[in-house]
Amino acid sequence: MSRHRRPAPYSSSLLATTLAHLGRIGAYTLASNPCEVKWAMDRADGHGAGTNEPQSEKQEFVQFTEEQLAELRLIRRLQMMINMIIQVIYEDPHLTIEEASELAAKAKAAALTMFPDKELAYDLIYRPRLQRALSERFHIQ
Repeated sequence: MSRHRRPAPYSSSLLATTLAHLGRIGAYTLASNPCEVKWAMDRADGHGAGTNEPQSEKQEFVQFTEEQLAELRLIRRLQMMINMIIQVIYEDPHLTIEEASELAAKAKAAALTMFPDKELAYDLIYRPRLQRALSERFHIQ
């Protein structure tokens, strides 16, 4: 049985639109052609589930433009940046609350530089995660 990475629930509207268009959720990996994304789908009919038979997969290729792939790369970069900042907030024993707040503010500035018209999305997705990390680390109410 192979392992697949599932897309993050807070991915771009582009990825969400693509998933909705396909009508199913699956794992994705870049294929040999950089403009194709390979979707490995579990069988929809459920045959093989609960038995010792290996469950077969259906593969489907979706074409993305270079612009869409660039947006997906930017999204992944933003996710990694936010995850690293949250990790620093939790794990750096010498980090002060002022430095942590500055990191969070710079993360927002960087996110808005990457996605200028997505401030509401940032405020709904990443700001609560950063606030939770700050409040848990520094015991802020």
